[in-house]
Amino acid sequence: MVEELKVVWSKTAQKALEKHYNYIKEDSLKSAKKVKSEILGITKTLSKVPTRYPLDKYRKNNKGDIRAFEKYSLRVAYQVKEKEIVIVRVRHIKRSPLEY
Repeated sequence: MVEELKVVWSKTAQKALEKHYNYIKEDSLKSAKKVKSEILGITKTLSKVPTRYPLDKYRKNNKGDIRAFEKYSLRVAYQVKEKEIVIVRVRHIKRSPLEY
């Protein structure tokens, strides 16, 4: 049996998700809750299949450990480590990619 990895959020990613939640909430609390819930749900599933999503094409010098997925116009990047998965950032897909 394959051991599941622990999923943890960086402070930066937590703050970014909360910022997007609050922005969406200004128009619709229901939509904000849906977006946040589905993003959190997807990240929880990463513990079982961390390689489900492709390598992050915007990560410079990606050593093969940073992957990303997009949902509701948000791009979530995560790092697959030996014993855990770290959610490293959450960005709106319309924003220009930054080095990280």
